[in-house]
Amino acid sequence: MTPSLYDRLGASAGIAKLVDKLVELHLTNPVVKQRFLPYLESPERVGEIKRHSCAFLAMGTGGPAEYAGRSMPDTHRGMNISDAEYMAVIDDILAAARACGLGDDVQKDLLSIAWSLKGDIVRQ
Repeated sequence: MTPSLYDRLGASAGIAKLVDKLVELHLTNPVVKQRFLPYLESPERVGEIKRHSCAFLAMGTGGPAEYAGRSMPDTHRGMNISDAEYMAVIDDILAAARACGLGDDVQKDLLSIAWSLKGDIVRQ
């Protein structure tokens, strides 16, 4: 039996590491960093975003977590996220996965999940 994506990500510890790296990359990505820089003044908000991201990713990859946050459309409504911003985030996801030592198969599965959410995120 093939392990779940959750297990291949390294379970909750691996997902937390991935999310930490992803947030770090977003803060330096010239295409999207302006959206994330204001959160640096509110470390509790950054922590909340990371917790929600971890729970969302864990639940969506076959883990035991329950995600109780807002839906993707509700979270991104009014943000008017462009295709270029979306692609910059995709690039960050793949770079974070590589930095965490995740293989091509895991990267492809993450890309598939991210791509399936595009319509809920872009231009909402």
